Amino acid sequence: MDAKIVGWGHTKFGKLEGRTLEDLVLEAGGGALEHAGIDPAEIDGIWLGHFNSGLVPDGFASSLALGIDDRLRFTPATRVENACASGSAAIYAARDAIRSGRVKAALVIGAEKMTAKDTAGVTEALAGASYQMEEAGVSFPQIFARFAQAYYQAHGDRSAALARIAAKNHHNALANPLAQMRKDVGFEFCNTVSDKNPMIAPPLRMTDCSLISDGAAALVMVADDRAGDFANSIAFRAAEQVNDYLPMSRRDLLAFEGPAEAFRRAYASAGVSVDDLSFAEVHDCFTIAELLVYEAMGLVPQGSGARAIDDGLVLRDGKLPVNLSGGLKAKGHPVGATGVSMHVLAAMQLTGQAGEMQLPGAELGCVFNMGGSGVANYCSILEAERAA
Repeated sequence: MDAKIVGWGHTKFGKLEGRTLEDLVLEAGGGALEHAGIDPAEIDGIWLGHFNSGLVPDGFASSLALGIDDRLRFTPATRVENACASGSAAIYAARDAIRSGRVKAALVIGAEKMTAKDTAGVTEALAGASYQMEEAGVSFPQIFARFAQAYYQAHGDRSAALARIAAKNHHNALANPLAQMRKDVGFEFCNTVSDKNPMIAPPLRMTDCSLISDGAAALVMVADDRAGDFANSIAFRAAEQVNDYLPMSRRDLLAFEGPAEAFRRAYASAGVSVDDLSFAEVHDCFTIAELLVYEAMGLVPQGSGARAIDDGLVLRDGKLPVNLSGGLKAKGHPVGATGVSMHVLAAMQLTGQAGEMQLPGAELGCVFNMGGSGVANYCSILEAERAA
């Protein structure tokens, strides 16, 4: 027995003034139930991906989802946290419950309200996802600047490649009505340090960093013996989680070993290779992360990540389009929502429901969601069994 995705919902991402965490949970979750066409009374369990770490006072948010519909009252609900991969962690927990036979239908919601804090407050909250014994007081831009510094030292300055990644994702976001920043800022702007694009943590510029966002996304998942009751059915060809050491001091910053192992296990489980994928939604919390993912997923050899963007392999018309949604860079990165959003966007692509983002003939989609500095790594490979 396995789980199938049969419905989804997604709020717009951005600075959503006047919208609370509860508002976002209700909108995305209600949208997913409506899209699936399922009676809320049939939901056996709810999983909420929510990082929080002091972003909002709501430290016990799982039962907020019961406000979607009175028929959800008394349904078991659980909050799941695994840093920026909290959304994928919630999906995998729900899938495990379905595979066990304990649950027949699950509602998964990922949500985050980040903009209630100022930038300093958000930076402090996110820093909770690092190893406090060694990395306390180090911001996540500084964390990923260490990756970039190590990479440049080993392979040369790749600032232009990172600027091309940023420009690509901003361009892709023009086709995504849910994206936070729908503005084609162009390569030259991304590649130039200026008042509007300052250096944040050398060598990372503002355009190398993902956005501070509010938003939510949701999925309805059912056991495969129930999938025939629904218009859409998305199957997991693979769903692999790999956790690496939390301290950066115990890891090779150039190897990105946790992500690479997650991809390796997912390919083996699905019986595919990177060459079989139609598209990928990957975790570009910083542009250096996307470049390292190109190597971790086997698209190009280690040390050659720049070639993936310079040669157009990851563009819309390239060998493997990456982040057609605009990615975290332009779509936005409401932390707990990100993993669920990636799965929703992949499902939309695979069922031909992605609108202007649609890639013709998409058959096999890859989702890679990462928590911390390559610590919690989730790789899903999805395919459509049926589309409405």
